[in-house]
Amino acid sequence: MKKLVSLLLVLLSFALCAAFAEAPVTVYVSVSDASGALVLAYAPVTVTDTDADGVLTIGDALCAAHAAHYPAGAEGYGAAMTEYGLSLTTLWGSEPGSSFGYYLNDQSAWSLADPVADGDHVKAFVYTDLTGWSDAYCWFVAPAMEAAAGAEVALTLTAAGYDAQWNPVALPVEGAVLTIGGEETSAVTDAEGRAVLTFAEAGTYVVSAVSPSQRLVAPVCVITVTAGE
Repeated sequence: MKKLVSLLLVLLSFALCAAFAEAPVTVYVSVSDASGALVLAYAPVTVTDTDADGVLTIGDALCAAHAAHYPAGAEGYGAAMTEYGLSLTTLWGSEPGSSFGYYLNDQSAWSLADPVADGDHVKAFVYTDLTGWSDAYCWFVAPAMEAAAGAEVALTLTAAGYDAQWNPVALPVEGAVLTIGGEETSAVTDAEGRAVLTFAEAGTYVVSAVSPSQRLVAPVCVITVTAGE
C-alpha cells in the first residue's frame, strides 16, 4: 500500500510540473562573435525551459539559438552562477576570459535569468575592446521590416549612452556606413542617425552598420523585399 501511495505521489508531482510548465515561445536571437561579426541575425528559435526552473529566460533563448545554429550545437554556449547571478561564460564558442553583453528588446538585461516572452528579441555579443570597453551597443528602430523592390527604406540607428548625470540615454549614431550581407554600401547615417537604402530585387537582406570612428556592436535589421508591381 505504501509503495502504491508513493507511486501516486510521484505521478502527481510529474503531472503538476507539466501543468505549470511554460509553453514554448518563439524568440528572435542575434549574436555578434569575438571578431565583432554578426553571426546570427534576428533568427527565430523555439524556446523551452532547458534548465527546468519553471521560467523561459534569456539563457534558455541563447541555449536554443546555439543548439539550432552554432556548428557544434549547444556546446558553443555556456553559463554559470557568479556573484552577479546567472552569467555567460561562453558565447558562440568564445575563448576563456571573454566578456559579454546581452540586451532584451534593446534594453540592458540584468542576468540570463531575465524572462522572455513570445516575439522578444535577444541580442548578445562578445566585447572586442577589453581595455577601454568602448564597444557601443546600437540598434535600428525596427529589427525587421518589409519593403517593395525599388522603394526607399529609411533606417534610424541609435546607440546606448549616458548623460552628464550618468542616466541611460539613447543617442543617434552619425557617420555609420550601412552594410548589406556584410558588404558596405554608400548609405551613411546623418546627424539623426538616419540613412536610406533601396533594394532592386525581391529577397531577404540582413542590414547592419560599421563606423570609422566608433566600435559598434553590430546592429541588425532583416528586411524582406517583395517584388514591386
